[in-house]
Amino acid sequence: MNSSQRLAMRLLMVGFDGVTLPDHVGRWIDDGLGGVILFRRNIVDLEQLIALNASILGRRQPLMLGVDEEGGRVRRLRDITSDLPAMAQLGATNDPKLSYRCGALLGRELASLGFSINFAPILDIHTNPDNPVIGDRAFATTPEAVTRMALPFAKGLQDMGVAACGKHFPGHGDTDTDSHLALPVLDHDEHRLASVELSPFRAAAASDMASMMTAHVVIKAYNEEHPSTLDGRALSLLRRQYRYSGVIISDDLEMAAIADRYTMSEAIERGLHAGVDLFLVCRRQDRIEESIEAVIRLAEQPKTAALVGTAARRVEAMISRYVGTPARPHLSDAKNILRAVPLPEQLTSAKAGFDPTETADRV
Repeated sequence: MNSSQRLAMRLLMVGFDGVTLPDHVGRWIDDGLGGVILFRRNIVDLEQLIALNASILGRRQPLMLGVDEEGGRVRRLRDITSDLPAMAQLGATNDPKLSYRCGALLGRELASLGFSINFAPILDIHTNPDNPVIGDRAFATTPEAVTRMALPFAKGLQDMGVAACGKHFPGHGDTDTDSHLALPVLDHDEHRLASVELSPFRAAAASDMASMMTAHVVIKAYNEEHPSTLDGRALSLLRRQYRYSGVIISDDLEMAAIADRYTMSEAIERGLHAGVDLFLVCRRQDRIEESIEAVIRLAEQPKTAALVGTAARRVEAMISRYVGTPARPHLSDAKNILRAVPLPEQLTSAKAGFDPTETADRV
């Protein structure tokens, strides 16, 4: 690949099936891929995970290695990392110092495994009891409480060398539809959005939050047709109004809210113009290949080359900060760190009666 094509590859983070690194994914990494994300389907046990991550990080091209490890029902590393409860239980303690300790504990464990980004914390507000996808993943039911607890959690992660990702901008908490399965619509006016849904994201943008993830949700006050992932008006709130300089990451483009309405090529072109820097395409090889063709084409077109370059530079800055020259994780080092610190008593009691059933793969 030439230099512009390799630059374009920085705009993609991909997933795959299986518990070893597929040859085609290894080639994409060597061509400049921005990142790889792992799911439960990729993980058997600690020994296998260390071997897999070492094979990913042992390639010649540094990249982000990501995972969703929120706590509660969204844990890809169950029985490997410390057993954090749902964030609603952590939020109920109303103790920001405890939230920081949990973020730092998890960040240290993730770093020992080779991960450089965790798709957490949730900045959504649990305002709708009928929400099928957020629920107890949210820290609280008010913007003030979410902000008070989520930002220290993110700082804890990042102090241990793992990038945080606030999600799902501009807010998924009051929807009653799961964007894995359909396209949610939010009908609040701009005043309500600014005072409730957007408040934690505004605070996160003013902090050192490394990245933010978009929501595949139509916000009718901004755009009645396209979800926020593809809506320049929505994402301009982050970039222009809140002056956010971190990486904007799309939620998985293979979720039905996107994939049932757009090709990967259409979604990436719209998302790039809207302000997305890094696109998640989490499973199917054909869709990833279409996405690779799309970002390369956009990099080679005069009208979009500058947008690709700007996005790639943001991704590269995050890689430089949180990866640098990657070192392969080692089993003995990880064993000395994982679960070495007991959970605070407030959290061990909070887990009583918790249903550990994991939600869908891409959340």
